[in-house]
Amino acid sequence: MMRTDIFNRFSNPFQMRDQQKEQQHAQKEALIRKNYAEIYAHEKAHQNAGGALAGPIVIEKNEEGIPVGGHVNIKMPSLNPADPQKTIDDASTVIRAAMAPSDPSGQDYAVANQAQGIKMRAQAMKKEGQGSKLDIQA
Repeated sequence: MMRTDIFNRFSNPFQMRDQQKEQQHAQKEALIRKNYAEIYAHEKAHQNAGGALAGPIVIEKNEEGIPVGGHVNIKMPSLNPADPQKTIDDASTVIRAAMAPSDPSGQDYAVANQAQGIKMRAQAMKKEGQGSKLDIQA
């Protein structure tokens, strides 16, 4: 009986193709789950750290439906001369959000650097404003 089973298994090309298709489908599904979990965790870290400045998580997929990337839009602060401290606080939040994942990407570093530049300008503006107030009061 064993000999017949082996013979049938190797002599039926349709059964082999079906098995290969099932195996390929299972591998694809495993890849989808793995990629999605990794990408989602990365983007969720951005979103959690970004708080109110962060938008929804967007997962990007290739033509086969496999997740290949993602992003979370974050509101980059603009320099606010009337309230430099708010700009500093918002820029700090953006920096934390950009660097929140354990594996920041090049884009994450670029966003953090941009926010750092805004923060430094706001700090300088705040320092100038405090200096003027001190001179006026003196």
